[in-house]
Amino acid sequence: MGNTCRGSFGVKNFQGYSQPEDHSSSKPNPSSANHSNSSDYSPTSLNSQQLVAQEFSKDNPNKDQNLLNLSPRKEVIMSRTGVNQAYYVLGHKTANIRDLYTLGRKLGQGQFGTTYLCTELSTGNEYACKSISKRKLISKEDVEDVRREIQIMHHLSGHKNIVTIKGAYEDTLYVHIVMELCAGGELFDRIIQRGHYTERKAAELTKIIAGVVESCHSLGVMHRDLKPENFLLVNKDDDFSLKAIDFGLSVFFKPGQVFTDVVGSPYYVAPEVLLKHYGPEADVWTAGVILYILLSGVPPFWAETQQGIFDAVLKGYIDFDSDPWPLISNSAKDLIRQMLCSQPSERLTAHQVLCHPWICENGVAPDKALDPAVLSRLKQFSAMNKLKKMALRVCR
Repeated sequence: MGNTCRGSFGVKNFQGYSQPEDHSSSKPNPSSANHSNSSDYSPTSLNSQQLVAQEFSKDNPNKDQNLLNLSPRKEVIMSRTGVNQAYYVLGHKTANIRDLYTLGRKLGQGQFGTTYLCTELSTGNEYACKSISKRKLISKEDVEDVRREIQIMHHLSGHKNIVTIKGAYEDTLYVHIVMELCAGGELFDRIIQRGHYTERKAAELTKIIAGVVESCHSLGVMHRDLKPENFLLVNKDDDFSLKAIDFGLSVFFKPGQVFTDVVGSPYYVAPEVLLKHYGPEADVWTAGVILYILLSGVPPFWAETQQGIFDAVLKGYIDFDSDPWPLISNSAKDLIRQMLCSQPSERLTAHQVLCHPWICENGVAPDKALDPAVLSRLKQFSAMNKLKKMALRVCR
């Protein structure tokens, strides 16, 4: 399963969305289009603790009837208090993982399981093992999600910027997915540690991300949950060792197929996903959001609440007036506009993104250092996301 949570920061299987009544008629205002009371709330003036406090105090479904129902009814196939010992999530018996690997320290925590460092007994090689609790797989949909995640990881295996699956195992309590170890940490952390950051570096990183999207789409896979924390480095000293991870929300698709289930993460979700009528173009939108953050340190669609973020996404106003945008190249802004086009049919494809002058081989992205404030905001945004994850984990 993906690490995207079913809650205020993980958007999965919404039953509906109330589109803002005025989103198509209101004229964008650079100072307030993305949120109200902009003088009291600015992503550049609040620290991460304040942002988290605001998010958790104001995202209350009982206070706002437009907030989405995050808990649709499912057909239960397992009890949370007892697992059917004869039932195999993977459909067959597997080898005992402890005969092949030793599990070590915890690397991360998700909604459905925990990722551990593991060592292969026969070689001494280190891998990551995501252990998914079968007690939490209470519906057919949950089981199908795990099976599909493993199938998609095998399907995409071999791409240099996609994490490689080693194998899948199952015992009475857990499903274990053993995969390539990405010990270099998260993308944003690496950017912050470098201290020196340019448009050209952002273009190189965006090229990798767009390349992953293009490869997924060419193989009939839609990721559906691209975000910076789902890109890890194998080696902290090699920016090109970036790998896409977590395919828990990914699906296979056919040309022209329309999807209606609302999944993803609020800052990155495409407008057509909220409107429950979308296809692979939504991944390009998400990549465009990541690019905007890489160049400014903040997301393009920002608000105090989850509902406010969704309203801003549907309005589609992109701020290119605030710092540092006057100093960012026109070519970069042109690419962002075409990736964040509200009409999916007019949005660039992943292949077209890779062919854009700003990103292509020997492209026009300048090798000029970005404003240090970008790194400061990026650090703040990254810290905020980590605090949100910790708070959600405590609340579970």
